[in-house]
Amino acid sequence: MKRFTIILGVAFALSACNARITPPQISIPSEYSYAEQAITDSLGIDFAWWEYFGDSTLNDLIMRSIANNRNLLVAASRIEQARIELGNVRSNYLPSFAFGLSAEGSYTKATRIEQQYQIAPTMSWEVPLFGALRHSRRAAYAELCATKWGFRGVMLSLTTEVATSYFTLLQYRSSLEVARNTYRLREISAALMDSMYRYGFVSAVERQQAYSLADAAAVDIPTYERAVVETAAALSTLMGEYPLDSIIESPSALHADRLPPEIPVGLPSALLERRPDVLEAYYGVEQAAAKVNIARVARFPSLSLTASGGVLSSTIKGLTSSNPFSWSAAAKLLQPLYAFGHLKRGELSAREGYYQAVKQYEQSILQAFADVSEALSQISTYRREVERYGAMLESDRRIYEMSKALYASGMNSYTDLIDAERTLYDSQMSYAEVRAQQYIAYVALFKALGGGW
Repeated sequence: MKRFTIILGVAFALSACNARITPPQISIPSEYSYAEQAITDSLGIDFAWWEYFGDSTLNDLIMRSIANNRNLLVAASRIEQARIELGNVRSNYLPSFAFGLSAEGSYTKATRIEQQYQIAPTMSWEVPLFGALRHSRRAAYAELCATKWGFRGVMLSLTTEVATSYFTLLQYRSSLEVARNTYRLREISAALMDSMYRYGFVSAVERQQAYSLADAAAVDIPTYERAVVETAAALSTLMGEYPLDSIIESPSALHADRLPPEIPVGLPSALLERRPDVLEAYYGVEQAAAKVNIARVARFPSLSLTASGGVLSSTIKGLTSSNPFSWSAAAKLLQPLYAFGHLKRGELSAREGYYQAVKQYEQSILQAFADVSEALSQISTYRREVERYGAMLESDRRIYEMSKALYASGMNSYTDLIDAERTLYDSQMSYAEVRAQQYIAYVALFKALGGGW
């Protein structure tokens, strides 16, 4: 008994401290790069970020994607699975009970069969020593938290992909409308030039230039028709639905008044509390640290308790008679001595896993700040770019109108009119593209900040 007490005392002394592991080394900047002003108020996470655009069609598409996207449903199922595993960890360290019923017969030389019947409940318990239960629960809980934030990350990626695809679809629809309108006007102009050529008012070159200009717009029409259908199909897939024509024909368009107001990006330190990927990596560190301690505990003694009892009889009838109840109990302490380095390498492997988790966490933080800075830069530059493209588009429209008037009065050549019309067409296409990219930049900022729900 004294020896047993000494062994336990030494084992508890060895396990008094957890494994020594280095925590993540991170430093948070005081402000974001490319932030136009110092803002301390944060968006928080308790709102649906897509509602900032004030687009009912976008709201409907995102809500349908949240309800039907298969990848999101799989991520939600992983949360339930992790919650079940947490319950399993708790039950693994509780006593287990079983009930046994046995019958045995043996034949002796005296041509006699000896019978034995037994009813014996049993109990076994692997006693959680040295924090084994605590570390196992900590690892399972960290996995559950990481899974929850992984779900949030999948949802954030899904909603931003839907919004990006939606604004890209609006861009293609706008470009398609410009191409169709331009082709219709150029076709009318080409027919007019053909009539004037027959009466000798214009040359064959001018007539052919008019047809070439109409063909240039006609070529763009199937290109953008294909882009619209492909983008709508991709958007339907994100929504968990089959391709729908209603998405292509939705009445929404890109308007300047639908852009959200200035977004309060909040303090940089708050980013670590709401970015799903950062928090998922953080709980990955927590889980890896717990696994290091689990591997360390595996090198210490283990204590198991077993007990059994029941009724033993040579006849079935005797099981219900007044036969005495018999029982037995045992305790076993097992101290690993030498396993060819298996347990030590298990702990070293767990430490390497912790090191990897720490570096992944640090990398996720660096990526988070890079995403915010990039999105802020895009918003600032696209805002100025849209203003300049808008002014250029208006100038090109006036130049075209003036060139058309001068040509009608015979004071300008048809080549100058063609150049003005081409420039206007290119400006319209470029303006639609940069306006869509401005919307997508706001989506990127919401994603970089961790979104909201």
